[in-house]
Amino acid sequence: MIAKNTRVVVLTGAGISAESGIRTFRASDGLWEEHRIEDVATPQGWRDNPQLVWSFYQQRRRQLLEVEPNPGHIALAELERYLDDFLLVTQNVDDLHERAGSNNLIHMHGELEKLRCEDCGHIEAMMDEEHLTDVFVACTNCGSRLRPHIVWFGEIPLQTHEIENALSQCDVFIAIGTSGHVYPASNYLHKASMHGARTICINLDPPENIEFFNDFFQGKSGELLPELVEQWIKDSTVE
Repeated sequence: MIAKNTRVVVLTGAGISAESGIRTFRASDGLWEEHRIEDVATPQGWRDNPQLVWSFYQQRRRQLLEVEPNPGHIALAELERYLDDFLLVTQNVDDLHERAGSNNLIHMHGELEKLRCEDCGHIEAMMDEEHLTDVFVACTNCGSRLRPHIVWFGEIPLQTHEIENALSQCDVFIAIGTSGHVYPASNYLHKASMHGARTICINLDPPENIEFFNDFFQGKSGELLPELVEQWIKDSTVE
C-alpha cells in the first residue's frame, strides 16, 4: 500500500516514452541503428564530427513537437500530486513528464529541449523554429557554440547526489520501462533495497534484474499505471 506519507522514488526509462512514439535506443527500429554510439553519443564523437552529432540530436529535438504524453506519464503526475514525498528520476531526455504535469523531476541524462554552451556552461531551453535547424546555435550569454544538453557515454549523470540521497530514504522504489542493465540506474534498485524500500517493476518485458524486485507487473505502463495509481490512492484513502 502506498499511503499519502509514503516516500516514493520512481525511475523511468525508454519504455514509457516509446508508448508515446519516441523511438528507443535498443528497439529493432531504434533511432541509433544508422550510427555507431561512438559517433553520435560520446564527447569524442562531438570533437570528431560535431555536425553529424548536432544534426542527429536536432532530429530528435524536432520529434518532440510530434509526440504527446501518454496515460502512464499522466498517472505519475497524479501520484506526485497525491503524495507528500515523491521524486521522479528519468533516464529519458524528452519533456513528456513535464508536459503531463510532473514537477519534482530529475533528468539524469539531460534534456533534449535544452542546449548548453561549450565555454561558459550556460543552459537554456531553445525550441523555437530557428533553434531546430541543422545550423549550430550560438550562446545568448557569450556567443560561443552550443551543444546538446545531453549526458553522453563517458560523462557523469546529473544530480547523482540528490538521487542517491532520495534512494536512501524512500519507502517504495518503482522502476518503469527500464532494461535493468544501464549503469548507474541499474544499481538504484539495490540502493533502495539496501535501505529497506519495497521495490516494484512495471515493464513490457522482464528486466535483467527482475529477481531482485518484490513485485513485477508485466505490460504497457500506459495501461497498467493508471489502474495501479488509482488503486494505491483508493486503498490508502480507505485505510
